[in-house]
Amino acid sequence: MRPNSRFAQVQPIGLDEVAAAAGTDPDVLRLENLDTDVPPPPLAVAATTRALAEGTGNSWLPLTGLPVLCEAVAAELRRRTGLDYDPLSQVVITSGGTSAVMPTLLATTEPGDPVVLTDPTYAGLFQRVRLSGARPHLLPLTVDSGRWRLDRDALGQVREAAALLLMSPSMPSGVIFSLEDWQAIAETCARTGAYLIYDAAMERIVFDGQPRINPCQVDGLAERTITIGSVSKEYRMIGWRIGWIAGPADIMARIRVAAIYNTTVAGGYAQLGAAAALADPAGAGVDEAVAEYQARHDTVIAQLSGLPVVRAGGGWSCLFDATAVGLTAPELSARLLDKGRIAATPMTAWGETVAGRHVRLVFSAEPVKRLSDLRARFDAALEG
Repeated sequence: MRPNSRFAQVQPIGLDEVAAAAGTDPDVLRLENLDTDVPPPPLAVAATTRALAEGTGNSWLPLTGLPVLCEAVAAELRRRTGLDYDPLSQVVITSGGTSAVMPTLLATTEPGDPVVLTDPTYAGLFQRVRLSGARPHLLPLTVDSGRWRLDRDALGQVREAAALLLMSPSMPSGVIFSLEDWQAIAETCARTGAYLIYDAAMERIVFDGQPRINPCQVDGLAERTITIGSVSKEYRMIGWRIGWIAGPADIMARIRVAAIYNTTVAGGYAQLGAAAALADPAGAGVDEAVAEYQARHDTVIAQLSGLPVVRAGGGWSCLFDATAVGLTAPELSARLLDKGRIAATPMTAWGETVAGRHVRLVFSAEPVKRLSDLRARFDAALEG
């Protein structure tokens, strides 16, 4: 086989291996994969079912998204940012939010360009930077007062970047950027001329009453921000595989071409379901879902009190420091499954120094009752 430099440093995501090892044992706590048992909006289910029955959306066209969904995305972004996006020229529909990352990277970077990410960050972002030919520049997250924080001093040292690829709340840590963080990010973008590629998939899944801050509301960022969104997390519609990209018109012209050649078109039936979710006047159950996720998160933190687990500011997961209990992340993952009947993914492919120490605990797919014996399971694994 011929060598290929794009794959030289790309690592497997890891969660699929843990899931395969866990199998279908009903006793295993499934904390390895970002699934959820909180149901999707009923209006979205009904709209998708109706589209299937009527054959609506069974077409290749339009290649960049049905007008009804592009309009719904533009309306949602107007509510979040106060900005007006043209649905036809500034919104592109993709096959899930993660599928939006590669065309955006290809449109904003040249081979070898640095792209700034946090350590840890979602492997689907980190490894795609490598696959695109760009070069990851990692900013280690730090723990301060029991929570993850952005290292603004390290951010201030960035002198070259084509893009900053960031989430808030971020997978897998659940870190949330403050207004001061976003202002520092705006300064870095201005200093380097970089785009902000903002993965907004979990923007509203925030805990403890923290403010929901969209970077487009920060001075200097609106004209530099390319937003990637989806219905997978906030709307619990993982299987629909519908996402979008929105941003300044000039760069979106390039992104539209890259998106078409990347996936051609997202599923029409699912697009209609997504449009219904975005337009749901009752809010599609987002607030209720966030309250449930906070209850599950708080149960995990309470169960593991005294152990090296870091609170999440939002999202669907939190991180446990394996090195603090004398193990590597893969070793702890193996022990948790073997002795504790817990499936948890080591963060080997999700960054470098910081990520590699941790395993991820996803609380979105297990109800509070099932999480209530988490400490006993951990103790069994750590004693093994």
